Amino acid sequence: MTSLPDWLSVQRGRAPLIISFPHTGTVLPDGLAERFVSPWLARRDADWWVDQLYDFATALGASTVRTAISRSVIDVNRDPSGVSLYPGQNTTGLCPLTTFDAQPLYRRGAEPDAEEIQARRTRWFAPYHAALETEIARLRAQHPAIVVYDAHSIRSRIPHLFEGELPQFNIGSAGATGAVDTSCAPVLTDAVERVCAGSGYSHVRNGRFKGGWSTRHHGAPADGVHAIQMELACRGYMHEPDTVNQSNWPSPWQPDYAAPLRALLQQVLQACLDFANSSAAPARAGH
Repeated sequence: MTSLPDWLSVQRGRAPLIISFPHTGTVLPDGLAERFVSPWLARRDADWWVDQLYDFATALGASTVRTAISRSVIDVNRDPSGVSLYPGQNTTGLCPLTTFDAQPLYRRGAEPDAEEIQARRTRWFAPYHAALETEIARLRAQHPAIVVYDAHSIRSRIPHLFEGELPQFNIGSAGATGAVDTSCAPVLTDAVERVCAGSGYSHVRNGRFKGGWSTRHHGAPADGVHAIQMELACRGYMHEPDTVNQSNWPSPWQPDYAAPLRALLQQVLQACLDFANSSAAPARAGH
């Protein structure tokens, strides 16, 4: 593997499982930080502590790919063309101009133009997905089927994005609610859903979050590459205040508080491995 930029980390394992961390980064590169309304606001919507929540994955033999760059700089889980992944719904873009709560991210006049957005794609978006593609190709050459697991979290209540309280487990396989999965074989989604359904926590399959660019782009079930997204409500592993502000968010990483959900996620990843290792792993999506 060629040398990687310092903001991109790849840990290589031998198991047929890749964990992608597109939103755990908080780095605001020099020259950009001062253009945001505040550094805290530019980092607020990160997937806080998710890489630590899943740090057991390497012991399972999984590979990991992570960017340290804040999603406010460029969101590597968005369509690079700028087309919305959720037409008709409120969302944020490739280089977001607002927070999840529709607050402006940039100082007036400091927003990136089309040329700068393209430069950010070249500098940060393309290398991230090239690293994912390299790992997919490496592991697919060794295994009949592999799983690309996109790991996320989000605050439980964000009225601008969705109504009410988000379920604890939000499983995305690029399908409509109750419809056929397209980014992975339904057998995989079924296995993950069984763990979530038996946990005592709430869950949904292809609800508000059906999978972002990584799931939809890299998932190729007919070629043995099965991609699935897990969006966690933050409340399951960190203290989540009713109203977040600079004094209380993010709440600290507390391993003991996160332990019960972490144990369930170990079962989820084991279900992914069992699927990939099964000689009966189907090559095509659909029933």
